[in-house]
Amino acid sequence: MNTDITASAKPEYPVVDRNPPFTKTVANFNTLDYLRLTTITGISVTVGYLSGIKPGIRGPSMVTGGLIGLMGGFMYAYQNSAGRLMGFFPNEGEVAKAKEMALFILAG
Repeated sequence: MNTDITASAKPEYPVVDRNPPFTKTVANFNTLDYLRLTTITGISVTVGYLSGIKPGIRGPSMVTGGLIGLMGGFMYAYQNSAGRLMGFFPNEGEVAKAKEMALFILAG
């Protein structure tokens, strides 16, 4: 079973890195990615707290909801960041940064 997305879909935008490593993808998080991660985590903490009121386990329920939200928010931000690097999402900033780095390396 081939799970490589590049085998079934062609990027619509310029490709910065066809197979970005974990560290490069996380380093590529932008402000919107961090905002989404924080929002998803905050909403999950709130839902966890509210769902734990009736059985009287607000604290553990809130922590569990927060951890689930943190993981989900991170995965969503990671997906967006990797998609921009691979050319599947709009990536003007990443392309400009890659061109700037290439010029720096050639000049240097």
